Amino acid sequence: MNADNPPQEHNTGSAILIERVFDAPLERLWQAWSDPQQFMRWWGVRAFTTPVAEIDFRLGGKYLYCMRALDGQDIWGTGVYREIVDRQRIVFSDSFADAQGNPVPASFYGMGDALPDEMLVIVTLEDLGHGQTRQTLQHLGVPAGEMAQMTTASWNESFDRLAELLQSGA
Repeated sequence: MNADNPPQEHNTGSAILIERVFDAPLERLWQAWSDPQQFMRWWGVRAFTTPVAEIDFRLGGKYLYCMRALDGQDIWGTGVYREIVDRQRIVFSDSFADAQGNPVPASFYGMGDALPDEMLVIVTLEDLGHGQTRQTLQHLGVPAGEMAQMTTASWNESFDRLAELLQSGA
């Protein structure tokens, strides 16, 4: 991430919007989202690892990941790719899941009933030249207030990890 371009965040009620400029070519960001091995290295907050990521990166394809807390608790997520525009845009549904990939409510993980069973994530990437890429993320359906603040913080921690991965060149 470029220090001159801090993340821009906006919580617009039932939508989260985060924009970041990464010091990495567009191809590297695209790979970070589409390659399960790359995805496992940056997805989730620092207190979690991502030991499982299955990504069928095509229109109608599904993904399934597992985030593991330091205490060993697993939290699974799943969704379906609804739109993929090569190196420009990814749209996917977002749901909590069980280990078999079946969608479950957030209450399955003790998170209450505030989150809808399915949300939508839109990621757009823009090549800015000079090895920089603007990434804009919209997470639709997240309730305003504390849940939106926690979700925004979680995305930003993931994107901090993504920036570190991109900077490492790995």
